Amino acid sequence: MTDVPAWLDRFRREAPRLRVPEGLRPPPGAGRAAAVLILFGSGPSGPDVLLTERAATLTKHAGQPAFPGGRIDPGDDGPVGAALREAQEEAGVVPDGVDVLLTLPELYLSHSEHRVTPVAAWWREPSEIAPGHPGEVATVARVPIADLTDPANRTTVRHPAGLTLGPAFKVGGMVVWGFTAALLDQVLEAGGWNRPWDAGQVEDLPSVVLDVTRP
Repeated sequence: MTDVPAWLDRFRREAPRLRVPEGLRPPPGAGRAAAVLILFGSGPSGPDVLLTERAATLTKHAGQPAFPGGRIDPGDDGPVGAALREAQEEAGVVPDGVDVLLTLPELYLSHSEHRVTPVAAWWREPSEIAPGHPGEVATVARVPIADLTDPANRTTVRHPAGLTLGPAFKVGGMVVWGFTAALLDQVLEAGGWNRPWDAGQVEDLPSVVLDVTRP
């Protein structure tokens, strides 16, 4: 992979050592295996990462921005195969144009009972992207890292009932929060791209987001 850009060098060194917060550590033997794809590319606005937005009609994680991903099927050959398959199905990513860089430490989502392996990759030959499952995916977007690290686009979100939900990103008309935002925050830190921002600035999760995520 001689054509992987230098701006990914630090991430490739640091990502395998990402700290898994206690609340995201998989309990022994718990959960179903899943994977997500953290796909880096070089777009018109510089380095970027691929995100999808789940359809508002889904019963779980409705309307939430996310990395492409899903459960690992028996024919996937593990997390890498599952992440590439899901990215193709959800966003039209052609696997032949993707170079896998590494897998990150496994994370546990207690809400959905999944053990998630993030797979990081370089988009060597970008393909056209579009929602692949209209009933599952509403939007796909290449989001510039510069937008994600802009302090003006960062905040801490809480539920109107008062529970702090963690960091969030307001980019591309989306509010990225929850598991995806927490993972993004660590990815940006590992890559050395994070910029100082006011984590003490707390905002309620927008009502439009609550409307589609409420069971």
